[in-house]
Amino acid sequence: MPSFVPHSSSETKEMLQDLQIESLDELFELIDPKLRLKEELKLPKGVSEFEVLDEFSYLGQRNLFSGRPLVTFAGGGAYDHDLPSALKTLGGRSEFVTAYTPYQPEVAQGVLQSLFEFQTLISRVSGLEISNASLYDGASSLVEAINLSCAATAKSTILISEGVNPRYVETVKTFAEGTGLSLDRLRLNSKLETEFTNYENRAEIAALVVGYPNYFGAVENLIQARELADRLGALLVVAYDPISMALLKSPGELGADVAVAEGQPFGVPLSFGGPYLGLFSTRKEFIRLIPGRLVGETKDIEGKTAYVTTLRTREQDIRREKATSNVCTNQTLMAVWATIYLSWLGKAGYVETAKRCHDNTRYLIDKVTQIKGVDLCNQSYVREASISLPVDVETVIEKMAEQGYLAGVKGSVSTDSATMECLIVTATEKRTLKEIDGFVEILEEVVRSGK
Repeated sequence: MPSFVPHSSSETKEMLQDLQIESLDELFELIDPKLRLKEELKLPKGVSEFEVLDEFSYLGQRNLFSGRPLVTFAGGGAYDHDLPSALKTLGGRSEFVTAYTPYQPEVAQGVLQSLFEFQTLISRVSGLEISNASLYDGASSLVEAINLSCAATAKSTILISEGVNPRYVETVKTFAEGTGLSLDRLRLNSKLETEFTNYENRAEIAALVVGYPNYFGAVENLIQARELADRLGALLVVAYDPISMALLKSPGELGADVAVAEGQPFGVPLSFGGPYLGLFSTRKEFIRLIPGRLVGETKDIEGKTAYVTTLRTREQDIRREKATSNVCTNQTLMAVWATIYLSWLGKAGYVETAKRCHDNTRYLIDKVTQIKGVDLCNQSYVREASISLPVDVETVIEKMAEQGYLAGVKGSVSTDSATMECLIVTATEKRTLKEIDGFVEILEEVVRSGK
């Protein structure tokens, strides 16, 4: 789809000079008076940008099939957020889309500076001193965090909470099979929060991995997690939700050694499952063990600020036998998009987005738990929560899809008391009151008919 960029004031002035007229009003006077409007257009009140785009998308879809695309209440690591038009316009510029690996700083200053700003922003979000220039996705970031932990502690067992995203855990298991690492799990309690206090000390633990908030939406107690990591002599690795960090204390503030996340909520389209964006941050003391690419700020021969890739000897393409990771690249374009998105929002916009997600989800939970047999599973949540249903979860998801709603993600977990299934739901800032109320109405019908 072609982009529209309005004319600047200087361009408008130049065109008026070519036409030999003084103003735009004079230009419109050339139109026959009979054809001009004599009153204001009867237009509806203004609405937000994404509501306009949503309505035009609906009208366009009518050319293809009856009805609109599924209204998304699913999350689990990938979320339907608003993408500002400025993000698409700037992020789609050819300088970014066609940029190659910035190994030659003299011809890649723009991309390098963008990545440097990205690292700065992610360090502020995570609360840790050092962030790399990104990795492939959240799952690969967790694998690299485990790599770092094993290298730093010389241990080979990883303790992972049952509340960590199961896709991340599957990726870690695949990695562990090839490297000889062993995994141990921490159970959840009936509130879907990790039980840190009942674990017996084991000397071989390299890292304790916990979600924040966890996969089911519960806000974990990172202070207890830090205490357990200290008892075990392990590093604390936190897999966090980047949007929730606008409302919660950061992993770094609460004692994390490494913080990883899926950066898709920072302006990256859902895109049928990718490409996504891995966020990776750690303490300065582990800078020599960080995977992937780092961009640093320096001075050129004229004394001007310049940007370069730095500490390159960590990478496997240079010092293969001593490398701590085989990653020597990053998701540049997605990192640029995230940088534009966060810069466009600013601090106030970042917090406002998180608040709107929280408020929408709270309204959704308040409504659905009024349905007979529907209960909230986790008592603490920010913008994603789990609900129990009196009917089969998968059946509900299928029936809701038939009615135009992507209802949520099925969650299954063995707690300290029982094995339970739930529906994990979220309502981002894009969800309107009408959409949420419609979701609740259809869910009530599906639950009633399924009993």
